[in-house]
Formats: sequence, structure tokens, C-alpha cells
Amino acid sequence: MRTKMLDKISGEQTRKEAMPALHIGDAVRVQVKIKEGDKERLQAFSGILIARDGTGATETITVRRVSYGEGVERVFPLHAPSVAKIEVEKHGRVRRAKLYYLRRATGKKARLTEVKN
Repeated sequence: MRTKMLDKISGEQTRKEAMPALHIGDAVRVQVKIKEGDKERLQAFSGILIARDGTGATETITVRRVSYGEGVERVFPLHAPSVAKIEVEKHGRVRRAKLYYLRRATGKKARLTEVKN
């Protein structure tokens, strides 16, 4: 049960611009703002969206990719100011809410079927 005060705080901290429709199994590219001294640059992280957790201002997504044969996962808060942009590259067809089984899968078993629009 959420109170009016928590709803107000959550509303202030959520992102104002529209987010793309994110679904589990999508191939996404997340642009993250990196501060180096007084400069700021964007760093891209591409991978498969394997999990989505939380609601409102505390919502997070987990993105997984395989880099040089090693699996790398990053958790991104959706409404954080450090996340500049999220782009959906492909839509994958899955029948699970969490794709943690991809951690054990290798080769062809780690591929998802693409949804044709």
C-alpha cells in the first residue's frame, strides 16, 4: 500500500520523456553517460534484456551480452539520469519472464527467435 507522499516522490523522480516499449528477450542498446574529469561522453552497452524488476522510480533492467567469450551482465536503473537513451534493436520471442537460463546456455541454445513485424 503506497501513500500519497511516496507516489509524489516517485512521480518527481521518474523520467519525463517517453521510454520505448521494452520486453524481455529484446536486443537493446543502452547509452550511459560517463563522466571523466570535466568531460562527459556516452558509452553504449548492447545485449539481450533478460530481466525487469521494480516499479516506478526504482525500476531496473538487466542486460546481458557475451564479450570475448565471457558473459557480462549490467543492471540499469530506468529512470536514472546516467541512462541517456535506450534503443530496441530487435524483438525476441520468449515464453519466460526472466531469462536466467541464458547464463548456462552456449552456442545455438543461447539464441532467441526474432519477432518479425
